[in-house]
Amino acid sequence: MKKVKKRLTRAEEFEIMKLVLDKFLWAGFLIMGVGFYKMVSEDVTTGLSWMIAGALLLALFIVMVVREYEVFTS
Repeated sequence: MKKVKKRLTRAEEFEIMKLVLDKFLWAGFLIMGVGFYKMVSEDVTTGLSWMIAGALLLALFIVMVVREYEVFTS
C-alpha cells in the first residue's frame, strides 16, 4: 500500500515557521540578557561576548525569515 503524504498549504507552512523562529527570537534575547547581566555584575568582556553571541543568533533569525519570505512570495 502506498501512503499519500499530506501537503501543507502556504498559510500552514508559514504558521509552523513562525512557531519555530519565535524560539530563535526568544533564545537570542535571553542570551543577550544574560550578556547584559554579566556586563553589569562581572566582567565587561565576558558580557560583551555573550551579547555578540545573542546578536549572531538574531542575525541568523533574520536570514531565515528573509529566505522563507522569498520562497512564499515567488
